[in-house]
Amino acid sequence: MKELAKFLFEAGMLKRTPRSGLQFLGSGNESVAEHICRAVYIGYVLAKQTPGVDEEKLLKMCLFHDLVESRTGDLNYVNKKYVHADEERAMADICRPLEFGGEMAALFREFNERETLEAKLANDADQLELLLLLRECQDLGNKYSADWIPICIKRLQTDAGRRLGEAIMATDWSAWWFEADDESWWVNGR
Repeated sequence: MKELAKFLFEAGMLKRTPRSGLQFLGSGNESVAEHICRAVYIGYVLAKQTPGVDEEKLLKMCLFHDLVESRTGDLNYVNKKYVHADEERAMADICRPLEFGGEMAALFREFNERETLEAKLANDADQLELLLLLRECQDLGNKYSADWIPICIKRLQTDAGRRLGEAIMATDWSAWWFEADDESWWVNGR
């Protein structure tokens, strides 16, 4: 049980690990854990849009895809030009003491190989989470996010991912809560 407790403490480090790419936007603040959380939701949505996908496998890939960043930190695309993180070693070290570590390591490897439908969808979930963040920043006036949006869209690998990406780009980030269909609520608070 002690190894499980240590694993859960390590997973908690993701709450304290900042996403480093936001420094290039000049605004925004997000932890790796926050990124993973929304990527899991996106994976769930993509699974519901894709017949024949192994939903459980897809969700686990989304859950574990950035777990190694508890040890390596989040290296953005500029960092990766100059610094190599041994993610395979980090994942092996995380998984070694866990009785279910082999499953986690296999899912991580499959995610990175990007060959199966589940891996492609999980990678799309990862990129769609970034696209949502970039769209939010764009709607809030960050002009630099527009430079990254087309690159992010080009990384999408599946039809479901591309369709969701189009919907994200056609939707204002505040549309989920600020619909004008019931103005009396916003005026009177009831």
